[in-house]
Amino acid sequence: MLTVVSSFIAVAMALFVLFIRFKSAKKPASAKKIILPPIFMSTGALMFIHPFFRVTAAEFFEALFVGMFFSIFLIKTSNFEIRDNNIYLKRSKAFAFILIGLLIIRIIMKSFLSTTIDVGELSGMFWILAFGMIVPWRIAMYRAFLRVQKEHHLSNNHK
Repeated sequence: MLTVVSSFIAVAMALFVLFIRFKSAKKPASAKKIILPPIFMSTGALMFIHPFFRVTAAEFFEALFVGMFFSIFLIKTSNFEIRDNNIYLKRSKAFAFILIGLLIIRIIMKSFLSTTIDVGELSGMFWILAFGMIVPWRIAMYRAFLRVQKEHHLSNNHK
């Protein structure tokens, strides 16, 4: 039952992320908007204070590496462009399909793993997976943002 409820929550979160992503593409990007989500998400690590959510070292590294692998797809679909003398995140139709694909994979993995791993540990593993996905993605976005910002400033200085 908890797996079904958490899957519905994951779907709601994915839809929320898609909504935010498409809405944010209409506003200029900033370093703060790129950096803050992983910082806010890091508070979720407090769940590991409770023994119910603790994972083994092997589970930790498995979840972390899967998250880092998934981040590659998000990194590839997150690019910036200069419009109206500001830096914007480019809209990408592939991003929506990748996010939905990752969600489907996540739900399948959760359904399969819930038969062998306790729900608390599994919750901890999926938080680690998500954090392992968002941190490299946001670092790559931040670096790309700085690169575009530098190019933009250089081109403005040469005019």
